Amino acid sequence: MALTEWTRSMEWLAAASEDPGACKQEWQNGSTGIALLEAGRFWDVLIVPEELGLRVADLLEELALLESGPCLLDARRRHVGFLLPPEPQTVWIGTGVRLLGAGTWIAAPAPHCRWGALRWLVPPDGTGALNMPEVLEVALQRSAGELSRLQGHCAPAVHGQIAPAQPSLGRPQLVRQ
Repeated sequence: MALTEWTRSMEWLAAASEDPGACKQEWQNGSTGIALLEAGRFWDVLIVPEELGLRVADLLEELALLESGPCLLDARRRHVGFLLPPEPQTVWIGTGVRLLGAGTWIAAPAPHCRWGALRWLVPPDGTGALNMPEVLEVALQRSAGELSRLQGHCAPAVHGQIAPAQPSLGRPQLVRQ
């Protein structure tokens, strides 16, 4: 990442912190390189199981026409988080799927961090670009179906979509109230 892009990314991401200056200091010179950022104001975070999230991140990367938004891997907790526009009326349903919005916090490494147990699979670019919920929903459903078939489970068709039979993956859905 070029220095100006990294600086822009750091400024954008740090804005979600209670103390952006301390956040940037931790990323640049701190002992952990991790800062707590508040969800729900600039973005929400959709958390999915690691295996599903990695497949979704790969699928989104393959879609050349769409810019994928920031995506964070937490290898210790074995989950992937996708940054989405904050939408308080939206509910995501699926086993192991949860939405972090207003009143929740995430631990985040510096935007340039692409290694370690907590790292960006797709770092923020500093423009405010986020994952599109509709695209993410389709990618989740497709990836869950593929994982189910790879694991030898039948995946019955539901409304023209492939729904996984394995309960540990669930069938992510975007439901608007």
